[in-house]
Amino acid sequence: MKEKILEVLKEKFPGIDFTVSSTLVDDDVIDSFKIIQVVSVLSDNFNIDIPYEEISGDNFNSIDKITEMVEKSLKNGGV
Repeated sequence: MKEKILEVLKEKFPGIDFTVSSTLVDDDVIDSFKIIQVVSVLSDNFNIDIPYEEISGDNFNSIDKITEMVEKSLKNGGV
């Protein structure tokens, strides 16, 4: 799953290396506006609904955390 997510994110955000850090938000690699864009891309590509309470900096600080969030959303039935 992680590889699929990385493939989608690399295509949509070629200027961001999501594997570079485990503190993407904390290091300002991605900001709140970019998080919303990432949520939209993930929702569209994986047919999931990411709950509002999951949209926090902690869940976007690393590709591992993003993967966990997507897998959790998939387990909860997607959209």
